[in-house]
Amino acid sequence: MNKEAKLVLWFNEINKGDVGIVGGKAASLGELTSSTGVPVPYGFATTAEAYNYFMEQSKLKEKIAVFLEKLDDVEDSKKLRNISAEIRKEIMAASMPTKLATAISTAYQQLAAKAGENDPFVAVRSSATAEDLPDASFAGQQDTYLNVRGVEEVIAKIKECYASTFTDRAVYYRATKNFGQLEVALSAVVQMMVFSKAAGVMFTVDVATGDDNNILIEGAWGLGEYIVQGTVTPDSFWVRKNCFEIKNRNINEKSVMLVRKATGGCEEQPVPENLVNAQVLSDDEIKKLAQYALDIEKHYGSYMDIEWGIDERNQKMWILQARPETVWSRRNKDNPIMVNGSTPIISERKIIVQGLPASPGKASGVARVVNNPELIDTFKDGEILITEMTAPDWVPAMKKAKAIITNLGGMTCHASIVSRELGIPCIVGTKSRGIGATEAIKDGMTITVDASNGVVYQGTIEDLVAAAEKPAESLTTAEIIPVTGTKIYMNLGDPDLADKYGSLPCDGIGLMREEFIWTTYIHEHPLYLMETGRPERVVDGLAEGIRKVCQALSPRPVVLRFSDFKSSEYRDLKGGDKYEPYEPSALLGWRGASRYYDPKYIGAFKLELKAVRKVREDYGFKNLNVMIPFCRTVAEMEKVTQLMTNEGLWRGPDFKVWLMAEIPSNIILADRFNKFVDGYSIGSNDLTMLILGCDRDNETVSHLFSERDLAVKRAIRRLIEVAHRDGKTVSICGQAPSVYLDFTEFLVKSGIDSISVNPDAVKSTKKHVAQVEQRIMLDKLTGRGLVDQEDYSW
Repeated sequence: MNKEAKLVLWFNEINKGDVGIVGGKAASLGELTSSTGVPVPYGFATTAEAYNYFMEQSKLKEKIAVFLEKLDDVEDSKKLRNISAEIRKEIMAASMPTKLATAISTAYQQLAAKAGENDPFVAVRSSATAEDLPDASFAGQQDTYLNVRGVEEVIAKIKECYASTFTDRAVYYRATKNFGQLEVALSAVVQMMVFSKAAGVMFTVDVATGDDNNILIEGAWGLGEYIVQGTVTPDSFWVRKNCFEIKNRNINEKSVMLVRKATGGCEEQPVPENLVNAQVLSDDEIKKLAQYALDIEKHYGSYMDIEWGIDERNQKMWILQARPETVWSRRNKDNPIMVNGSTPIISERKIIVQGLPASPGKASGVARVVNNPELIDTFKDGEILITEMTAPDWVPAMKKAKAIITNLGGMTCHASIVSRELGIPCIVGTKSRGIGATEAIKDGMTITVDASNGVVYQGTIEDLVAAAEKPAESLTTAEIIPVTGTKIYMNLGDPDLADKYGSLPCDGIGLMREEFIWTTYIHEHPLYLMETGRPERVVDGLAEGIRKVCQALSPRPVVLRFSDFKSSEYRDLKGGDKYEPYEPSALLGWRGASRYYDPKYIGAFKLELKAVRKVREDYGFKNLNVMIPFCRTVAEMEKVTQLMTNEGLWRGPDFKVWLMAEIPSNIILADRFNKFVDGYSIGSNDLTMLILGCDRDNETVSHLFSERDLAVKRAIRRLIEVAHRDGKTVSICGQAPSVYLDFTEFLVKSGIDSISVNPDAVKSTKKHVAQVEQRIMLDKLTGRGLVDQEDYSW
C-alpha cells in the first residue's frame, strides 16, 4: 500500500516531501528522524487520507460547505467567530469511524511496546497540509495537546485536532492566504512526551535583522508552550556559527512555568525561588543545541525555526520540531543588515521604555493601550498597539496597527513571528528591561518606536520617522487573555487604584466597597456632617471616588456596594461617638440594609443615593450599578428598594440592583428576594460564617471556617438554581475564588454567571475559568456530561 492510501504513518516512513500527506509538522519530524542524526522523540502521524476518511464517513464536508457559504466576509469578526464555532461543534459531535479508531489504537499500542511501558504519555499535535511552508506559516493556527495518556484520550485529542482546523483564526488565515477552506487536510502527530525540565526554541538567523552569522537560542523552565505564547520572557543566547562562541546572553526573570501533571494534562506552577533568575541552560548545553541547529540548517539548506526540550528524567536533550524560517528565507538579502548591539542613547531624546527588537522598523503615532479583549474595537487604523502579550485569537480584528509593543514575550513569541511576517515594527519583553510598556506608556501618548533597536521614545523623533519612509503593512495581533463565558469581575476598594488596575482584563468591578471612599476622602461620620451643615461633603466625596472607578473601567460595569460599616467602624469616623451604639456583636448588629430605612440613619443613606445619581446623571457614567449588603428579610429589601425609587433611582435596563447574598435567609427565600433584585453577589465570608456558626475572627474556632464546606456549596448551588429560574444573575465576591482553584471550578460547573476576585487574581482566574469551560464544553460535545464529586442537591 502506498503512503497516500495509509491512515497512519510512522516517523521513519515520512520525509520532508510528504507535506501533502501528513502536513508540514509531521513531514519535518519524519525528515529529522529518517535523515539526520539529531535526537527526536519517536511517534506516528495520521494522514490526510485519515482526515478525509473521517470527513466523508461523517458527511461533514457537505455540512461545513453550507456554513462557509454564509461567511461572505471574514473581516466580520462576530460572524466569523459564530460560524467557526458551529463548524467545530459539528466535527466534535461526529463519531470517529471504527476503521480509523482501530488504526490509531493499534499504532498507540505499538508505540507503547517500543517505549516499554503501558499507556505512555504522548503529545498530540496538529499538522495542516499547508502549514509550515516557507511562504505560508500558519503561526500555530491549529492546536496541540500535551501529556495525553491512553487510547481513548489519544483518539479524543485527534478529533479535537481535526476540529481545530476551523478555529476562527485558522479560517481567517486561510482566507487571507487564498487557501481553500475544504482543500486543507489535517494530520495529527502522536509523539512520545518529553518531560521537559526546560524547553525553548532556536533560530539559525537573527529574526530581527536577517544576520545569519549567529544562532539564537531561547529557553525557560518547564514546557516550551509558555515561550511561544509569550507568557514568560525567556533567557536568550547568541552563539556564533563558525566557532560556537556564546557572544551574548540575556538572563530574564522566569517566575512561572508550565509543567506536566502526573495524571495527565498540564498546569502552571511558580518557578522555585532559586531558579527564577538562574540561567536556564549551561554553556555546554547551549553549545550542544547550537550544534544540533547548525546540523539541521545544513541538512535543510535553509534558515530553520527549531523547538527543543531537556527531559528531567535522564537530562537528555531532544529536538521536538524543526521547520523552515518563514521571513528571511524569502526576503531580499541585499538590503543592509543591522548588527544587534547596544542602543545609542541621545541626550535630547526621552526614552520611555526598552525591550527586545523583535521585528525591525520605525514608526511614530498615537499609543493605544489595549489590555481587555472587549476594547479592541476602540483601536483605530494607524495607532500603535500597547499590550501585555499577544496570542492568535485576535487575528481577524488586528489589521490596523502601525507598530506593536508588549510587556512580555521573546524573539519567538507569537507577536514577534506575526509582526516579522507582515513587516510590522515590533518590540517585545519590555518588562524584562524594567517597567512594562502598558505602565510606562500612557494611552493616547504620541510615541516613536525604533523597533530595530528596541527603544520607544516620547513624542515624534523627526529623523527616525523620516528614515521610515516605507509605510507599515497591516498587523495581525491577538487576544492575550482567553474570553470566558463566565464573566470575571474585580474587587476594588481604594478608588485611587482604579487607573492602575483598570487595564487588567476584567469584565468590570463586581464589588466596589464604599467604606474605602469614606476613609480615603471623607473621614467624618455622615450624621455629624449633616448636623454641622456640610452634607454636600458626603455627596461630593462619594461621587468623586465612585467617578474615578467608573471612568477607569468604562464602559465595563461597576457594582457599588452601599455602606456596610459596623457600628464600631462608624464610631472611628470623626463625630461618630455621638451616633453609634455600643453593640456586643457589631458583626451581627446595626449594619447594611437595617440602617438605610432606620429613622436614625435614613438621612445619611439618602446622601449616598444622591451621590449615585450625581455620578450617573451629572457625570454621565451609566455603567454604575448598586448592591445592597446584609439584608436580612424580604421586607427589608422591599423598604430599601422603595426608598431608592422615591429618591429617583429606578431599576431598569441600564441600572441594576444587586443583593449581597451573605445570610442564609437570602438563599432560603431567594424566590421571594427575586422580585426586588436583578441579581446576587455571594459574600462567601459572611455566608460561610453564618451557615457554619463560626466566627472567622475567633482564633479558637477559625480552623472550622471553610468556604469549601459542603453546606456552603449546597447553599450556593441552590441560590444559582433559584435565581436562574427567574432570570436573575449570580456572582460571587468573597475571598474564596481568589484563593482556591477547586472552589472556582465548582462555581463554574454550578453555572455561576460571574466571579469577582482581587486584582492580583484576575488573569489567573480568567485562564483557569477558560480551561474549566473548555472541559465542560468538550464533555457536553462528547456526551460525557458532568459528574459531581459531591451531592449538592437541596
